[in-house]
Amino acid sequence: MIMLDKIIGFVCLAQVALAFPLSSGLKHKRDVDPSLVPSFGWQSGINPDGTGNCDGAVNGANGKPVLIPCQCPPNSTFFLSALNQNVAAGFVTTNPSVKVTFPTDSSTASQLARLNAAAVTLQNLEGPGKGCPIASTTFTAQGKAIEAGGSSPGPAPTTTPSPMPPSNSTIVNSATGAPTPATNVTSSDLLTSSNTSPTDAEIAALAPPLGWQSGINPDGTGNCDGAVKGTNGKPILIPCQCPPSQATYIANLTQNIRAGHVVLNPTVLLTFPIDNSTASQSARLHAAAVTIQNLNGAGKGCPISSTTFTAQQNSIDAEGTG
Repeated sequence: MIMLDKIIGFVCLAQVALAFPLSSGLKHKRDVDPSLVPSFGWQSGINPDGTGNCDGAVNGANGKPVLIPCQCPPNSTFFLSALNQNVAAGFVTTNPSVKVTFPTDSSTASQLARLNAAAVTLQNLEGPGKGCPIASTTFTAQGKAIEAGGSSPGPAPTTTPSPMPPSNSTIVNSATGAPTPATNVTSSDLLTSSNTSPTDAEIAALAPPLGWQSGINPDGTGNCDGAVKGTNGKPILIPCQCPPSQATYIANLTQNIRAGHVVLNPTVLLTFPIDNSTASQSARLHAAAVTIQNLNGAGKGCPISSTTFTAQQNSIDAEGTG
């Protein structure tokens, strides 16, 4: 009888041991089906402006493309790897408060859930709010098509605009982020430094104010309200860490002024004249703008809409024509 009990116990343990790996296997989450991943509908590096910005997939109110960092959208292999990690975790691994799901059926709700997973992965690729903007994709158009009852549109045509010559005198001058020339600053102005190098105190005193602070009204996906309102009357969303702190801004601006170019994007030239002429004010604003746009590398920084630089440029232009 004792022997029989031992045999029965052994058989039960063996069954548990055999069942354990099987049940674990059932819980393993597979990678997402690449065919269900929303297409970017755009490619990186289109029409670089020489300051780290390129044309985005979305046009602003002025009919011109919204500017995006030239490295956006990211490499599809890198993006898919990040998406797989997020879906497996059930949240954005670089911003855990943002939850994601990736259902595989074709219902409207599931298509929108997949689009949301792709969008928040894109926006938080390297940390909370550190990624690529939605304007570097056709995700917005895809979402509208899904909500209208259709399916997500496929990739945009492969033909792309012919590259524009880089401009070192460009500053964003609209709520949508489209570029317009800073008319009072010419390429020759940027190539010719002032005879007198400004002191640290002069740089700090004359640096255009950022006019905004970071972390306003976070939406939970890494985005916060920017300093500029869009055509819908609502603030344009910006990464929550933008604009940078005043200390970081001045330190980077000073370093760039000393070098005569953006240290992290050397093709972008700048000067910082200290007189009060319209041209000099615009030159200082240009130096500030390209500094924050390239804080962490070429095209890796904060958007102009995280500051009041656009309004300041408009004021300078009005002064020059007044």
